Amino acid sequence: MTDDIAKVPADEIFELVTDRWTEPFWNAARRHVLTAPKCASCGAFRMPPTPFCPHCLSQELEWPELSGQGTVYSFTVVNRAIIPAMEATLPYVPAIVELPDAPGVRLVSNIVDVPVSAIAIGQTVRLRWHDRADGVSVPCFTF
Repeated sequence: MTDDIAKVPADEIFELVTDRWTEPFWNAARRHVLTAPKCASCGAFRMPPTPFCPHCLSQELEWPELSGQGTVYSFTVVNRAIIPAMEATLPYVPAIVELPDAPGVRLVSNIVDVPVSAIAIGQTVRLRWHDRADGVSVPCFTF
């Protein structure tokens, strides 16, 4: 690893496509609110959102606001651009972040604005929003 600072990937090149199950997440994100789907019947969280609760098969969902605190479950450092448009955003660090106030939820995100060499599994992270030019707000994490 290097001491390069983890950057926000050039995600603007990818169009956000939502459906009725993911729309509440992205609507909340536009307001800088992190949320996760919670079964209104049994209280189990799940991510990504699905039509049926895997525990009780209910279709009723709540979307509670989360604190934005997390723990790095896994990560990788990307040092090679998959397309030329991403070259300027190297290195970037995709990560899986566990959200303690949503048991069982692991959010795929990016770690940003920290030295790559400082990132570790088990590291405590906090939410930082990345506002794209197209109006989409993407949750990222930092120390």
